[in-house]
Amino acid sequence: MQNDITLITQLQNKDERALSLLYDKYSGAIYSVILKMIKDEGKAQDLLQETFITVWDKADRYDIEKGRFYTWVYRIAKNKVLNVLRKKDLLIQTDDFGVYANKEEDVSNIDPEFLKLKGAITTLETHHKNALELVYFNGLTHREAHKVMNVPLGTFKSYVRQALKQLRESYVKTLSVILLILNAL
Repeated sequence: MQNDITLITQLQNKDERALSLLYDKYSGAIYSVILKMIKDEGKAQDLLQETFITVWDKADRYDIEKGRFYTWVYRIAKNKVLNVLRKKDLLIQTDDFGVYANKEEDVSNIDPEFLKLKGAITTLETHHKNALELVYFNGLTHREAHKVMNVPLGTFKSYVRQALKQLRESYVKTLSVILLILNAL
């Protein structure tokens, strides 16, 4: 935390290096949040850039006494996403509603392995799922997250490693099945 305070002070003094270091530290977690809300990689990347431009422009408004730096950046990003979602021009149809026709019929034709891939995270044990959520979606560091889960740091890191390993194995199996299906076509 002390390192963040130094970087934030430097950022408030318009030090570009401090912005770069803070971006490196927080952009992954903020990008995950934006992508989860907007569900469009291109827009999510643009919004991440806009978020950090705002962080640069308004760094002097951040008050360490009012909350964590991550929370402040998160709120900026969330507001940017909500503004984009509100501005959606409803006069122009951008969605393909054809995919919703015969939805039940389409689901029965989907390979079960594909559905397993789609819901791989839901198959994890609760403690593994919670560990991933704290780190990748809430943007906590391992040191912060292990305290939230009330487990030793080593145990928490083990949870994250095991969860990522299980997801990787699930994706590899599903990818193999998809490739077999594509080769058969």
